[in-house]
Amino acid sequence: MKKTVFCLTALSLLFYQAVNAQTNDFYDDAPQADLVMSALTLEGEIGNPGTVDFSALPLRQIVVKETLFDGKNGTFVGSYQYEGYSLYDILDRVVLKKKNEAEFAPIIDLFVVIENAAGEKAVISWGELYYPIHRHEIIIASKVRRIVPSKTKELWPLPAVSKLVVASDLYTERNISSPVKITIRSSTLNYKVDRNIPDMYAGELKFSDRDQLRKSISDGGLEGNQVSYGSVFYGRGTGIHGTTPFRGVMLKDFSADIYKMSGENLKTGLFVVSAPDGYRAVFTYSEIFNRNDQAEVLIVPMSGVKKQGAFLLYPAADFFSDRSIRCLNEVKFMQLSDM
Repeated sequence: MKKTVFCLTALSLLFYQAVNAQTNDFYDDAPQADLVMSALTLEGEIGNPGTVDFSALPLRQIVVKETLFDGKNGTFVGSYQYEGYSLYDILDRVVLKKKNEAEFAPIIDLFVVIENAAGEKAVISWGELYYPIHRHEIIIASKVRRIVPSKTKELWPLPAVSKLVVASDLYTERNISSPVKITIRSSTLNYKVDRNIPDMYAGELKFSDRDQLRKSISDGGLEGNQVSYGSVFYGRGTGIHGTTPFRGVMLKDFSADIYKMSGENLKTGLFVVSAPDGYRAVFTYSEIFNRNDQAEVLIVPMSGVKKQGAFLLYPAADFFSDRSIRCLNEVKFMQLSDM
């Protein structure tokens, strides 16, 4: 009798533990595996280069459906939960020393180059790191677990080494393995800066590929399907600007015939967008053309609006309005090798 009671008690305990081990988190059901980490150095336009001390950083988690670009619809690799160190945290204490600071002090023309020992590179704009509504979604992964379908039980291949992971990318070409170096850089393009142009207005918007003009539109010439985004328009320095929705055409749709998608562009393509007064910002090709969150970059027609028009750039993913270029007059594509 005592033996029977003991067995029933043990079974009850096991059942209780099994029930309590279940959670509502779909992403932690599979075992977690460690990834082999590489030493990671920081250099570039900073005053304190050195090696990253991962032990001083918190761990962040993101979920990703990894899919490689194949020229059409993509090739699915697997679905994963990654845990690791956010680039936001890694670069939080770097002392910026912009080469062009005397000419253009704002930090929105900075970008980051991540490189591995094999020579693969990926670029991240400073705006992607420090301006988005959703922070800590770009990490150096140190752990991984599969997200296993509950019915098919498919076991996706597990990576073995650390990797850069960008959660907002549709095609995950920027997820390069074993990163060893991060370089902080600013745009090398030169613009005449004059922030005192009275009643500034840009009646023409040019689209360039390096130094080649590919398309231009005049005031009133923006065509395409328009979408409307509600907005709380808030500047990092000047605070609230308004709560009026922005209605415009997606930059990726309007310029898809000019700036073709490729693996190289997804990894290392950059845009510099600018206004007549020399104000400019850097975006990566992927943050404009390769989003999985539908927080698109819009060209907003502002015909007749002094100091705003004829076109305004609105990046819907940004918390701050600083990269929203008023009087937008040029969108210029560059490859990392051109900068």
